[in-house]
Amino acid sequence: MSERSTTAGQDRHARLEKAKEVAVEQFRGYVAAFLYIWVLLGMFTLHEEIALRTHGGASAPIPFLPHGFALVNALVLGKVALVVEDLRLGTRVKAQPLIYPILIEAFILAVLFMAMHVLEGVIGALLHGRSLAASVPSFSGGGLTGVLFSAISFFVAMIPFCAFRQITLAIGWPRMRALLFGGAST
Repeated sequence: MSERSTTAGQDRHARLEKAKEVAVEQFRGYVAAFLYIWVLLGMFTLHEEIALRTHGGASAPIPFLPHGFALVNALVLGKVALVVEDLRLGTRVKAQPLIYPILIEAFILAVLFMAMHVLEGVIGALLHGRSLAASVPSFSGGGLTGVLFSAISFFVAMIPFCAFRQITLAIGWPRMRALLFGGAST
């Protein structure tokens, strides 16, 4: 009886250790995704402000509210990126060249980014009492060209991020770490 309870306790301890490992790994992945996307969205926001200032002649100080939206979007998109990775949507193609899952994942994230940007604009406008039609945000100057430019820009910017993740999945983190930082891969 005592031996069986010891074994059950060891199994429970092993499961808790495994759950802790998974939670730490998920958190690390989330932080990496969040930081990458936050820097990316922050740079897009800053670029848009500089372009508007350059071509519009505005001299007002650069507002920080859009950077707050970039932070919130990065928090949400970081989690979305982890979900996309866990669902392995890009790898369902079963393509040998790794470029296909990389491009598919970057495309999925770009589509989700665009959807979130529209949703953010709609919610913000509705909270300020504007109509639904007036709440759809304009992208990079508005119109179809602005939407396409924003989507393509985010898609291209996500390719290195998705490539890093897909290559790491293919060769394993120890080998990727050894390739990037030197040392032996275990």
